[in-house]
Amino acid sequence: MKYCLPAFLIFAAISIQGTCRLSTKDVSIPPEVKTVKVNYIENRARYINPQLSPRLTDKLRQKIVNQTRLSQISGDADYEISGQITDYSVSTSGISNQQVTSNNLNVSVKIDFRNRLDEKKNLTTSITRNFPFSSSLSLSQAETQLNEQIVSNLTDEIFNKIFSTW
Repeated sequence: MKYCLPAFLIFAAISIQGTCRLSTKDVSIPPEVKTVKVNYIENRARYINPQLSPRLTDKLRQKIVNQTRLSQISGDADYEISGQITDYSVSTSGISNQQVTSNNLNVSVKIDFRNRLDEKKNLTTSITRNFPFSSSLSLSQAETQLNEQIVSNLTDEIFNKIFSTW
């Protein structure tokens, strides 16, 4: 009986360790793919945040270099990624006592992924994310607060759509 509790604790620790993972998705790149080209993500939204396109492009390039074995080149690459910001707008998300209490900053990005080694795997997809902020903030204040989160979330989403196995 005195060995039951330690044995149970060891079994529980092993079980928990086996089910906890730091990452839910794995990068999946065929071995013949060696290079990638990430084109500048253009801002074609009606309202333009001048920081968003360059920061999103740079962050995506950094993520690919840091988390894959692919080499970035400026010429013809095995993988080519292009994109454009198609929406950058504010909408009301909360009203109380006939007053706006919260807003959403809505950001949409269209991504074109070209696989030059297997054209069947080409992908065009749109990603839309909403970032809530208090109505007491101006748009420029909200942008300052949310800019890092917007870039990080969109970069992760783009990367996962392209490189992760589901």
